[in-house]
Amino acid sequence: MNKLILGLLILSSLFASAQKEITVENIWKEYQFRSKGVEGFNTLNDGESYLKIEMENGKKSLVKYQIQNNQKEVVVVLDDLLLQGKKVEIDDYQFNTDETKLVFQSQTESVYRRSYNAVHYLYDLKTKSFELLDEKHSPQTLAEFSPDGTKIAYIYKNDLYVKDLATKKITPLTTDGKRNKIINGTTDWVYEEEFGITKGFEWSPDSKMIAFLKFNEKEVKEFQMAIYNDLYPEQYKFKYPKAGEDNAKVTLHIVPLKTKKISTIGLSDYEYIPRLKWANHTNLLIVQTLNRHQNDLKYWIYDATSKSATVFHEEKSNTYVEIDDNLCILKDGSGLIRTSEKSGYNQLYKIAFDGKETALNKGGFDVIEFLGIQEETHMAYYSAAKHGAIHKGIYSVNLNDLSEKALSIETGYNDATFLKGMKYFIKTYSDANTPNKYTLCDASGNEIRILETNAALIEKMNGYALTKKEFITFPMAEGYVLNAWVMKPANFDPSKKYPVYMTVYGGPGSNKVLNRFDGQDYFYYQLLTQKGYIVMSVDPRGTMYQGAAFKKSTYLQLGKLEIEDVIKVAQLMQREPFVDPNRIGIQGWSYGGFMASLGMTKGADVFKMGIAVAPVTNWRYYDNIYTERFMRTPQENENGYDDNSPINHVEKLKGNYLLIHGSADDNVHYQNTMEMINALVKANKQFDLFIYPNKNHGIYGGNTRNHLFNLMLNYTLKNL
Repeated sequence: MNKLILGLLILSSLFASAQKEITVENIWKEYQFRSKGVEGFNTLNDGESYLKIEMENGKKSLVKYQIQNNQKEVVVVLDDLLLQGKKVEIDDYQFNTDETKLVFQSQTESVYRRSYNAVHYLYDLKTKSFELLDEKHSPQTLAEFSPDGTKIAYIYKNDLYVKDLATKKITPLTTDGKRNKIINGTTDWVYEEEFGITKGFEWSPDSKMIAFLKFNEKEVKEFQMAIYNDLYPEQYKFKYPKAGEDNAKVTLHIVPLKTKKISTIGLSDYEYIPRLKWANHTNLLIVQTLNRHQNDLKYWIYDATSKSATVFHEEKSNTYVEIDDNLCILKDGSGLIRTSEKSGYNQLYKIAFDGKETALNKGGFDVIEFLGIQEETHMAYYSAAKHGAIHKGIYSVNLNDLSEKALSIETGYNDATFLKGMKYFIKTYSDANTPNKYTLCDASGNEIRILETNAALIEKMNGYALTKKEFITFPMAEGYVLNAWVMKPANFDPSKKYPVYMTVYGGPGSNKVLNRFDGQDYFYYQLLTQKGYIVMSVDPRGTMYQGAAFKKSTYLQLGKLEIEDVIKVAQLMQREPFVDPNRIGIQGWSYGGFMASLGMTKGADVFKMGIAVAPVTNWRYYDNIYTERFMRTPQENENGYDDNSPINHVEKLKGNYLLIHGSADDNVHYQNTMEMINALVKANKQFDLFIYPNKNHGIYGGNTRNHLFNLMLNYTLKNL
């Protein structure tokens, strides 16, 4: 063959390859663009080695790695673990304190977002014995070794149990647990969802006592969902306290293992107990309590010896006080580290048990997450948005002189997971157009080893005509600036006019405009640009990392300022010469579905099409911890609830509106969509609807996501 012809054929082939188009099936059925991670790290006590579950010699194994030289050895061949001749599939594991025993987790089944039930097994590294934790009371949840490694506590059917590993005796510490009535040692639905905790018990440092929460749900009203499996649907019922309704009565208790006599710790008036934790080496229990308005947070210290509880720190706000996940108690027993927005920005503070308070950093930026403390070197570690709300960096601060150091590059998105001992951390880095890169670093940020680059995914991406996600800002007349991103078609021609697809969230506590890789969503947006759409998103007032005033400006009026900002940005886009002003669409999920519904009603003159997935349509239907944090109760703030509920603005609807919901959504109940339907029918407004039977808030499983995104794509192609 002529070399010139051969060369032209190769170039033609490469050009054709570079022009491949993404399909929904590529993303959500074949998962061609799924990135790799490095989950499963567990550091050992020496702080110089870690464990991972991975394949070794063709078998799933628990493998030990030395951090410095990367030498490895197999600790347990998991595929060889047999019980009565049958293989046990291991999902997770944890060590006891001296690393001689493990508890393995198997047959894990999720309950809600974070809660689960699983069968647990005990394994002794010395004797190689392998046995069920508790055959009679199974499956369990939250199995945890005592600090001295001699016992395991766990929850079975809302009761707290302890197993003595030497005698194998199993003891129920509570006996009144009953579904939808009494919960011991774990949490109810609303604590799990809004305070982010399922574990409601803590071992004392001397392993002689357990502190635990008891939830009395008897006065909480039930919500029920039909599950469509058999000839007659099952009615699934669970306790769900909606805005303004009764909560579970939560009390704090101590039970000594010797006497098993349960005592109650009195904490005066409160509505919630969002956090509890023992000090590291003394029998001092630190407890947070919060009032119903969530604007008065108290820190208590309970002395198990004197049996006295006192408040050593309190923070009040005229809006609300955020609950952080820190409760990092210093080893010397002098106090703890926490974050607070009291300065106007979220910052780190050292709070001594005598009440003395020290700010650990200052400046006009928000700390995103407190990462831990290395007390021997007097260094604390945190992530922050020092260089704008779209970026996240990793930093250290010296507790002696408060000097700070950047441990990562300043742009893009950096996450850090510190290993035990705080000598090393796993850094995750990405930017808007680059998948995650994982590296092992020392505590100064120096790279030791690259763990994963997602090179295969990057190579696959190079075979497609992808466009770049770009960041822009919208200065508002009132003096604030909104961050946004935009993706234009790869063959963008400024002389043409394009439709705009706005994807929104907009809720407090979550930003959509971040300089990080969006995973599967990124490729769906690329698909839309290949179909000729400009795709964009904006973070309105009420979102994160621009200070407390910006975030809390939506207090008592969720949806009002947020949709005003989104509508203004859409109107500004309409003025762009390359935008078709009559083809602006809006789509969102959950809070974003709420925003999309407001866009199609309050912004009916701007948006031609809207897709609302699992939307809140009336905050009266949502849970009380989340809703009342930002809105107070409906009884106190009737207008705030009603003025910004989409169901009260349906008469304004003009464009094509698609409602999508899972019928078994335990979070944003299907009731929201049903009430929206009633309002639309009453107003004689036509709309489109799709319900996914038995699917929860995530709407996934089997072919569901593939179907869902094909549904949204086809609706967009037809109506925008």
